[in-house]
Amino acid sequence: MIRVLLVDDHPVVRAGLRAMLSDFEEVEVGAEASDGAAALAELEKARTLGEPIDLVLMDLQMAGMDGVTATGMMRALDAAPPVLILTTYDTDADIRAALAAGAAGYMLKDAPPEDIRRAVLAAAAGSRVLAPGVEARIERTRAEDALSDRELELLERLAGGASNRQLARTLFISEATVKTHLVHIYAKLGVDNRTAAIAEARRRRIIRK
Repeated sequence: MIRVLLVDDHPVVRAGLRAMLSDFEEVEVGAEASDGAAALAELEKARTLGEPIDLVLMDLQMAGMDGVTATGMMRALDAAPPVLILTTYDTDADIRAALAAGAAGYMLKDAPPEDIRRAVLAAAAGSRVLAPGVEARIERTRAEDALSDRELELLERLAGGASNRQLARTLFISEATVKTHLVHIYAKLGVDNRTAAIAEARRRRIIRK
């Protein structure tokens, strides 16, 4: 039996996911948490009680500690269970951040229950699991015109309204370097200004709308 820690900040969503998981004969929900900090506490509680968690099913965006931060902290623990992200977000920024933090997989909440069941079993067994659309997006970001992590970070902050000076200060780089990054971003997105870059990045789901 695979014991799952269910992490989501919406009680109604957790209830729905618990009901779905209860239909999987190989799976049981061992604990629940409303954010990353609570999830870390639940992991420690389960370990202390001798009832270890086999898989963490993690939401991405939560009111408290987010899923990426929590995933990174969990992966730093001894004998940490794999983390399977289950979210509504499928932007390049979210996918790359989650996988870089050490997530074993990335699934979307609108996936059919059977797909989620297979993902849970595979991730718990140590396999990497990606939703079909997510896998395609990762392949696309490996192309030559893919934005670098720094360019992606800069673009996200740009979309938040940051000026060149603010970007330079926040990222600890010069304004000249910011302008160089922007030139590269524009070229990769096929645009010639920041407004168009933000619009194109949102259209491609590189960043959130």
